[in-house]
Amino acid sequence: MKLVEAKEKFIQLWGALGSSWGINRTMAQIHALLLISQKPLSTEEIMENLSVSRGNVNMNIRELMNWNLVSKELIPGERREFFSAEKDIWEVAKRIARERKRREIQPLIQSLEQLQVIEETKKNPEAQAFLSTVAQIQHVVSKMDHAVDTMIKAEEHQLFGLLVKLLK
Repeated sequence: MKLVEAKEKFIQLWGALGSSWGINRTMAQIHALLLISQKPLSTEEIMENLSVSRGNVNMNIRELMNWNLVSKELIPGERREFFSAEKDIWEVAKRIARERKRREIQPLIQSLEQLQVIEETKKNPEAQAFLSTVAQIQHVVSKMDHAVDTMIKAEEHQLFGLLVKLLK
C-alpha cells in the first residue's frame, strides 16, 4: 500500500470512529488529517484534502478547538490561520474522555438523580420497580464516571503513570 492510500484509509477509519465518540464524520476526518500532518494546515489545505466546504471546515475546526484537540498556529509572514492537532494519542484519548464526561456522563448523572425523586414510592410496586431500574443505571454510570476519572488522572498516580509509560 502506498503512503497516500494509507493516509486516505486512516482518515476514513478515523472518520468512522468519530461517530463512536459522539462527533460527526467530517469533524473526525479533519482531526485525522491534522493528526497525521507533519505541519499545521490552513483552512484551504483542509478543504482541498477532504473536499469539504469552507463553512464545514470552519464549523468543525471550532468544535475541535472546543474539545481541545486542535489548536491555532501562527506562522510568521502568513496572514492565514493554520491548525494543528495534539499528536500524543494518550493525551487525545484523555481529552476525548474528559469532554464526553462533561457532555454526556455528568448530565446523565444529574438527570438520574432527579428521576429518583418521585412521590408515590412506598406502596406502589411499579414505582419501586422504576426506582430500582434507575438506581441500577445510576450505579453503572457512576462506575463509568469513576473509570473515566481514573483514566484522566492516570499519569498523576505513580503506579498508573508507570503502566501508561509501559503502554506507550
